[in-house]
Amino acid sequence: MNYFRTAVLLAALTGLFLAIGYLIGGERGMVIAFLFALGTNLFAYWNADKMLLRMYGAQEVDARSAPALYGTVRSLAQRAGLPMPRVYIVDNPQPNAFATGRNPEHAAVAVTSGLINSLSMEQVAGVLSHELTHIKNRDTLTMTITATIAGAVSMLANFAFFFGGANNDNRNNPLGFVGVIVVALLAPIAAMLVQLAISRGREYEADKGGVAISGHPLWLASALEKLEVTRQQVDNVDAERNPATAHLFIVNPLHGAGLAGLFATHPSTEDRVARLRAMAGQSPGQNQREKQGPWG
Repeated sequence: MNYFRTAVLLAALTGLFLAIGYLIGGERGMVIAFLFALGTNLFAYWNADKMLLRMYGAQEVDARSAPALYGTVRSLAQRAGLPMPRVYIVDNPQPNAFATGRNPEHAAVAVTSGLINSLSMEQVAGVLSHELTHIKNRDTLTMTITATIAGAVSMLANFAFFFGGANNDNRNNPLGFVGVIVVALLAPIAAMLVQLAISRGREYEADKGGVAISGHPLWLASALEKLEVTRQQVDNVDAERNPATAHLFIVNPLHGAGLAGLFATHPSTEDRVARLRAMAGQSPGQNQREKQGPWG
């Protein structure tokens, strides 16, 4: 099913590329856009995870350099029946995390330094269980490819100003400069809508699967509450520069209000926490601390 959804996603984004190419340069532009989309898809499949980790300056760690974090990932991966993923730390004060990779055999989990410094090991384990579920469900392929192609769509839309503006009298451009304006304004929104179609439901599933791995709903619930409060106070500069990657993180790393809320890539943290507390049989007003587990 995940392979089918990935195929549908790639088809939708490829179609968006073709539409952009047609509006910019007619049939010739559509052919060029198709070749560009094909190349982007192939590149994203094999290299998007590496590019993403480099984008955020992630540093790989092992059992010697980060024994507690590495050991937690190893224990949880064994419980989930997954191969040991590569483990990375991103030097960023905003507490957050993401997973990437085209399959469980080529997966990576990255956490920010802010997450390690502000959360207990129980909470970290809850976050890691969520990210490992994304790997187990093979969400990471779709989510990483989406980030790459959505970024490429925005880049192509910006390019339209130069290419279309310089050739707005070209007969191959069916709408002239009007087409350029349409592309520049609507293409990034269309790419964002595709992201929304795949992101929100997967977060709920990853929360549920994370609980199955850790066995403690409140670990993740309390982590999400802390992450939500802190992310509103601490900037993630790299994410603000690359908003197409926002859906990869466990909580939205971007600051936004008003219309931005309509295009949020994540369900509300309040709703996610309520669902997790319901799994634990706890009412929303309670703040009960679970018994410390093996990673505490």
